[in-house]
Amino acid sequence: MTLHVGQFNLPSRDRYEAAMRGIFERRYYTNQGPLARAFEDRLQAFLQVKHAVCVTNATIGLMMASEALGISGRVIVPAVCNATLAQALWWCRVQAIFADVDTLDGQLDVDALAGDIAERGPVNAVIGANLWGNACDASALVALARKYDLPVMFDSSHAFGCEVAQRSIGSFGDAEVFSFDAADIVNAGGAACVTTDDDELAARLRNIRSSYGAGRPVAVVKTSNGRMSEAQAALGLLSLDDYEANRAHNRALVDAYRTGLGAIMGVRVVEARRVDASNHQALVCVVDENVVGVSRDALGAHLAEHGVEAVAVRALDSNERIGAQIDRSWLRLPLGAHVGEDDVERVCDLIGEVAARRGSSRSLV
Repeated sequence: MTLHVGQFNLPSRDRYEAAMRGIFERRYYTNQGPLARAFEDRLQAFLQVKHAVCVTNATIGLMMASEALGISGRVIVPAVCNATLAQALWWCRVQAIFADVDTLDGQLDVDALAGDIAERGPVNAVIGANLWGNACDASALVALARKYDLPVMFDSSHAFGCEVAQRSIGSFGDAEVFSFDAADIVNAGGAACVTTDDDELAARLRNIRSSYGAGRPVAVVKTSNGRMSEAQAALGLLSLDDYEANRAHNRALVDAYRTGLGAIMGVRVVEARRVDASNHQALVCVVDENVVGVSRDALGAHLAEHGVEAVAVRALDSNERIGAQIDRSWLRLPLGAHVGEDDVERVCDLIGEVAARRGSSRSLV
């Protein structure tokens, strides 16, 4: 069986069947039903935000947040981020202007951006990304955006449950978007939410989402069918119940990777160094081809031959210096409910075997 990248956290069949029976008994399947409302309430309490607006998927959430904030024209985006973010902006006819990232953890380099934002020409917003259970310097990014009177939002798809200075990710920008896909630590069947502490922005989001009777009506230019289904909400509520256990499992796996990969010259684990509490949702490592003896892509192909999915981290703009380095050397390894510590040991052994055969890369290409 292939070890996949992604969390794949699922409740027991009995728990999910019980939740689904309730949906069919009520015959209320969508349009801000009782489970969707309960899920929003739980999310608001968990993330310590005034509003968590649940939607059907993260792409819709990012599009809605962009529209609600009135984002247009050119916006600053990290060179390394989820492709979903760039796709949502393209749908909104917004041009992404890519900024470089930090060499150690791949998060947006706010210090570098502060030095050259004025030289990039006119921009209308700043968008950050909190990746792999880590975060960019969100407070500094918000301060920089305010200096230029720009709205700021975050794609926090990988950061649910992460904290900075005892403050939950989700409450930093004007809006933040979380993903609840099967690959994420909270699984709500591909759903998502947009968080904000701004009452007016939340009202616009709910009217753009087009849930009849959910919140007060306000004028919006566009609407979308972004409603979360009751089935998604049911799965999300169960997944929230399991969050702490799933995070603890992830942490044990990350510790095992640190031990195994730490013994291999030329391979470095990318640490979640900017957060006080991480969800440990992803394990990313850096492969130094000059030391390991094979390229990142050749190593990934070797792992695939042995039933291990390893996903190359890609920069959306490899013209940026650090983005280009990441594009050719960073690799995401399996983590999640389907992975055990013995699996981590096997993955590390496979990588170690390749590193020990330095110079034999032609047999792996």
